[in-house]
Amino acid sequence: MFSSVRYAHAVSSPALARRLGLADAVVIGLGAMIGAGVFAAFVPAAQAAGTGLLVGLGIAALVAFGNATSTAQLAAVHPTSGGIYAYGRAELGPWWGFIAGWGFVIGKTASCAAMALTFAAYVAPAGWERPVAAGAALALGAVNLFGITRTAQVARILVTIVLLVLGVVAVAGLASPPAPTAAAGSGWLASGPLGILQAAGLLFFAFAGYARIATLGEEVRDPARTIPRAIVLAFCGALVVYAVIGVAALRVLGPDGLAAATAPLVDVVRAAGWDAAAPIVRVGAAAASLGALLALIAGIGRTSFAMAREGDLPRLLAAVDPRWHVPRNAEIAVVAVVVAIVLLGDVQGAIGFSSFGVLTYYLVANIAAFRQRGGARRYPRILQVLGGAGCVALVVTLPWPSVPVGIAVLVVGLGYRMLRLRRRAA
Repeated sequence: MFSSVRYAHAVSSPALARRLGLADAVVIGLGAMIGAGVFAAFVPAAQAAGTGLLVGLGIAALVAFGNATSTAQLAAVHPTSGGIYAYGRAELGPWWGFIAGWGFVIGKTASCAAMALTFAAYVAPAGWERPVAAGAALALGAVNLFGITRTAQVARILVTIVLLVLGVVAVAGLASPPAPTAAAGSGWLASGPLGILQAAGLLFFAFAGYARIATLGEEVRDPARTIPRAIVLAFCGALVVYAVIGVAALRVLGPDGLAAATAPLVDVVRAAGWDAAAPIVRVGAAAASLGALLALIAGIGRTSFAMAREGDLPRLLAAVDPRWHVPRNAEIAVVAVVVAIVLLGDVQGAIGFSSFGVLTYYLVANIAAFRQRGGARRYPRILQVLGGAGCVALVVTLPWPSVPVGIAVLVVGLGYRMLRLRRRAA
């Protein structure tokens, strides 16, 4: 655990402020998850597994639940910014913390790009997707600079819009006759175990939003009680939404139609004969993507801030705005990198790379939580074993480009830390 001297120094004025309650934390977590899963991850998961994506969703949910309980258990003991980066340092040592923090920063920065590009896919004219996505990242980065309560207020509005729109999609999909390809499907395991595990790895991307709650440890009131409750509530709410929408999409489009979709939930309402609802769904998709992007920028900014405060990233990123009490420089840097990725990358590549980084992050969380003893323990160790083993299994089954690129970027980060430590010792 952080010593009192170090902690006092770390939060010296100006500091982050505890302004968020339970509802605020749940909304931020839901905003991060719903946008990612419903509007971005189902298509590549259907490409990998067909109708087996629902089995993949179940596997992803089991692994994510193990990770969520590990995160909640750690958050109750370490109420500080940085999430599992901070928990890994405290429970396992600085190198473990760095692996977790670097995995989170690189993985979730890719997620930001995926969300910005998903937003643009629903609202931008053809050929303007990348400029619109970059503009969205810049705009929400600016919102985050005006304080965490402003972030929570905007997230609440976006999540409300999204849930209303998803209700329309669910009714349209479940009330319509199934597509012929869905009714005559070739079975849950037609894609084989590898395809289902690939789908699970891609869909795990959709559940990782609860980590945003943990990264806000210094901005939540009564964090030891609030953060664990918010993580579990946000996870359960997102799981219900994913299951309902996944069933509706497969029912109406069939696995092939879902795999080929560019705007899947718009295609659902159109295939169901609800053409008039298509513009409403586009609004919901845009709101969901923006909600996820907003929460992601906030979470990455706090983790980068925590890493910089410990010297694992440039110290310049540890600056806190004296008026708005946000990690100003860290958030500006995150948005700059996201804009660069948006102008060069693609959604599916970003999702696979993000899953690699985030699975690495949660592997550290499970190891750290497994080692906790005594009063710190809240959940049985079998959940940490399940979460950790699941992270390893899903990493090795991710689509091919994601794994070598993820390993290379992880090695670059470790090399940077090693050089910095050698320079400091010289």
